[in-house]
Amino acid sequence: MAGQMILAVDDEVNIQELIRFNLESAGYRVEVAGSGEEALQKAAFEAPDLVLLDIMLPGMDGLEVCRRLRQNPRTQSIPVIMLTAKGEEVDKVVGLEMGADDYIVKPFGVRELTARVKAMFRRWDRPAQEEGEAGKRRTIGCLKIHEDTYEAFRGDAKLQLTLKEFELLKFLSANPGKVFSREQLLDRIWGYEYCGETRTVDVHIRHLRQKLEDPDGQTYIQTLRGVGYKWVYKG
Repeated sequence: MAGQMILAVDDEVNIQELIRFNLESAGYRVEVAGSGEEALQKAAFEAPDLVLLDIMLPGMDGLEVCRRLRQNPRTQSIPVIMLTAKGEEVDKVVGLEMGADDYIVKPFGVRELTARVKAMFRRWDRPAQEEGEAGKRRTIGCLKIHEDTYEAFRGDAKLQLTLKEFELLKFLSANPGKVFSREQLLDRIWGYEYCGETRTVDVHIRHLRQKLEDPDGQTYIQTLRGVGYKWVYKG
C-alpha cells in the first residue's frame, strides 16, 4: 500500500480527521476536501488512488461530484466509495448509478472503513497472473480484454469501465456458461460480505451491459431470474 493516496471528501472536519488519522495509521496518505468543488480540483490535479466521497456536501453534492469524476478522462477510472446516511436506500442506489464502486453507511466503524479501503485496493493490486497466466490478454469476438493494464476494447474503441465493471467483465468472461449468484459475485469482486445487499451487483451488471452493447445487439451476460448471472458469449 506504500504511497497509495486517498482523497477524503466530507464537510465535517471531525470526520475528515477521523478518516485521516485512521487511514494514515494504516499506512495510506490522505488528503481531505470539504466541498464538491474542492474535491474535483484535487482529484484532477493530485490523481488520488481512491476517493471517499460523502453524499451530503454543501453546494454541489457528492452524487454530482461522482458523476463529474466519471465524465473526466483524468478521473474516470479512480475508485469511488460513497459515504451515505444510515437508512438512505435511495442515496445508495443513485450513488451506484452515478458510477460509485462501493458505499459505506454512516456512522461507520474504523475497522469497517479500513477493511473496505483495503478490499478495494486488493482488487486493484491483484496480479494479472490470478489464474496462472501473467499479463493475460484475451479476445472474445470483437471484445479485447487486457488484464495486465485493466483495459477493455470493443473493436478499436476503448470501453470506459470503472474498476468494478472491469472486474466483473474479466471474471464472468473467464468463466463462460457458469452461473454465479449475486452473493458469490459480491464476495468475489467486492471481497467481503455485503449483509444481503445485492442491488450493488445488479447496478454494475446493468452498466456493464450498456457499455458492451454493439450494433448487432449481441448478448454477453444473461440473467437467470432468482439465481444470478452468467457469461453466454463464446466468440
